[in-house]
Amino acid sequence: MESLIKYVQDEFVTRKDLPEFSAGDTITVFYEIREGDKTRTQFFRGVVLQRKGTGTSETFTIRKMSGTVGVERIFPVNLPAIQKIEVNKAGKVRRSRIFYFRGLTGKKARIKEVRR
Repeated sequence: MESLIKYVQDEFVTRKDLPEFSAGDTITVFYEIREGDKTRTQFFRGVVLQRKGTGTSETFTIRKMSGTVGVERIFPVNLPAIQKIEVNKAGKVRRSRIFYFRGLTGKKARIKEVRR
C-alpha cells in the first residue's frame, strides 16, 4: 500500500525547485492570495521553526513577530500558491525543531548567522 501511495505521489504531484533551508534559517515565502477574481502576491518573512514530514506531505513552520505578537504559519512544501522562497539568512541551531524559540525575547532571541 505504501509503495502505491509513493508511486502516485512521484508520478502525479509536481515538485517545485525550492532552495535548501532548515530550522533556524530566516526565509521569505512569496505566495499568491486570491480575493474574488483578483490575485495578489503577499510575502511572509520569518524564522523556520521546523520541517516536518516527507515527500508531498512535507510542511514547514515559520514564525515572525508582528509588533509584540508572535505569528506562526504552516506551509505545505507543494502548495500551488507558493511562487518562490528566498533564504535571507542561514542560522546555526543545535536542534531540528526549535520550539524553545517561542519563549525567548530580546537579545536571547537572536540566532547566530552562518555564512554559506
